[in-house]
Amino acid sequence: LRAAAGVWGGLVQSGGSLTLSCAASGFSLENYVMSWFRQAPGKAREGVSCISSNGNTTYYSDSVKGRFTISRDNAKNTVSLQVHNLKPEDTAVYYCATDYLITEDGSYLYIGDDNAGKGSWGRGTQVTVSS
Repeated sequence: LRAAAGVWGGLVQSGGSLTLSCAASGFSLENYVMSWFRQAPGKAREGVSCISSNGNTTYYSDSVKGRFTISRDNAKNTVSLQVHNLKPEDTAVYYCATDYLITEDGSYLYIGDDNAGKGSWGRGTQVTVSS
């Protein structure tokens, strides 16, 4: 999995918007729940959002609800996260991953069936929001 944060590398002013993209190569995402996480410096990883395999169901943590929108294009094998009204506290490394449910408080649960019990994770992309 590879996550990217657009042309400008994910640096944006407070109140701005950005689209994060997650692309897979070598396997299809269409049968997976897809999830976005973030981890700010010195903080634990936080679940942000997830989307069902068919795209019909989405979940968001309370910290991003109403500002972030997750979507997927199974034909293009990609998952996106549109982030709006960014705040300095949104500064973090953002990751995409397979088969995690995200709850409203940002906790998460792996629901996949791989032997390691971890799913597939992207390398992460930095988003920096300046005040």
